Amino acid sequence: MAQDPLNNQWRTLDKDLGRISQLEYATQYVSRPMVGLGIALAFVVIVGIAVTIFLGTQTPSPIIIAAAVLGAYMAINIGANDVANNMGPAVGANALTMGGAIVIAALFESAGALLAGGDVVSTISKGIIDPESVADTQVFIWAMMAALMSSALWVNLATWVGAPVSTTHAVVGGVMGAGIAAAGFAAVNWATMGAIAASWVISPLLGGVVAAAFLAFIKAYIIYQDDKIAAARRWVPVLIGIMAGVFATYLAMKGLKRIVSIDLGTALVIGAVSYAISAPMIRRQSEGMENRNRSLKSLFSVPLVFSAALLSFAHGANDVANAVGPLAAIVHADQFGEFAGSVSIPNWVMIIGAFGISFGLVLFGPKLIRMVGSQITKLNPMRAYCVALSAAITVIIASWLGLPVSSTHIAVGAVFGVGFFREWHAERRSRKFGAAKPKRIAAEERRRRKLVRRSHFLTIIAAWVITVPAAATMSGLIFLGLSAVLS
Repeated sequence: MAQDPLNNQWRTLDKDLGRISQLEYATQYVSRPMVGLGIALAFVVIVGIAVTIFLGTQTPSPIIIAAAVLGAYMAINIGANDVANNMGPAVGANALTMGGAIVIAALFESAGALLAGGDVVSTISKGIIDPESVADTQVFIWAMMAALMSSALWVNLATWVGAPVSTTHAVVGGVMGAGIAAAGFAAVNWATMGAIAASWVISPLLGGVVAAAFLAFIKAYIIYQDDKIAAARRWVPVLIGIMAGVFATYLAMKGLKRIVSIDLGTALVIGAVSYAISAPMIRRQSEGMENRNRSLKSLFSVPLVFSAALLSFAHGANDVANAVGPLAAIVHADQFGEFAGSVSIPNWVMIIGAFGISFGLVLFGPKLIRMVGSQITKLNPMRAYCVALSAAITVIIASWLGLPVSSTHIAVGAVFGVGFFREWHAERRSRKFGAAKPKRIAAEERRRRKLVRRSHFLTIIAAWVITVPAAATMSGLIFLGLSAVLS
């Protein structure tokens, strides 16, 4: 049967149009990262222009303009990497959409930085470098520039790799490396560095243990009860009360310490009031629910959203100030011709930090949010609630004990703790309730069934371990390069 030439032409045209449409889709997919990079570059340029025009009556020095640009770049990287620790669990548990998480995080991070931030911040990053060892103001400025640039570059690299790292540790490493390059190893306070190194182990372990303990409680007293709804009515308000008291203390320590001081008694009162308010609400919400685990998840969703928002507020008030500390140090040294161990962060520096975090979060944050929320281990609202509560409790415990900890390490460690507890608990129940002769499973299949992805675990741990030395090495090299060029 002869083919119709006209039909063949139409088929060929359809194929060509299909190829063109596929090419358009591919072009859009490839161009998405370029759009983000373009917007980020535009923000950095606008910061430089704004500082040039609006900062004071005199033309600001090129040093301050360059430092402001680096500060904006650092703030973008904080938004891309650090904020994922607060929003990842809520997104992974489907309590928030990605868009909702980005909006809430941007608003509360900015509010925390602008309303409760700006405390006197140690510009030598919590006593890492002795200011007297760097006698020359110009040398000090270049050291802080190198620290700011190296920490921003390292956090950018970690985000690209997909590893949530501590921006504060990156700044610590940058300051240490520049200090060593400027004044030698004697300039470093090695006792403080030892305490920070110890926090690499203490932070994630403590966060994981606390999160696993709460998950074990929820499983024993709610999930595995015959009447799950009745158990939830009894215990979910208690957990909400605990969360309210803990977060009140956490915010007072990390975000509102200039405004309000909350002691143990006040925290207990806040927890009791929250319990009294939430108990009838949980009772009404649970009416008519089926007696199954899926019904329980909705009872934890709203508290989880509140916890994510409060964690973001505290992060904006506390961690951002630490990250822009080197910028504040440069501004102080350039304006007053001297440097000090601690200075107040100017409002315009906090504005750069707040807007930079928002841009970084919107443009590049989803990658790390997905990593923390769903790619390490599977989270639901109950597990994510345990992670959020653990993050606040662990910081409070560490502060009482005088331990320097990283909120990033705590949050990610809590996710790992939940995942590893699930693995242990699942194996324990299979041995207890399984067949007398368990089915033999191949080693590869056994590894595939693990509830925590080992590849992500190893990548994140490696990134944590090398953050300080990597940032220090980069900072030292950048400082030596600046000194060689400008001398």
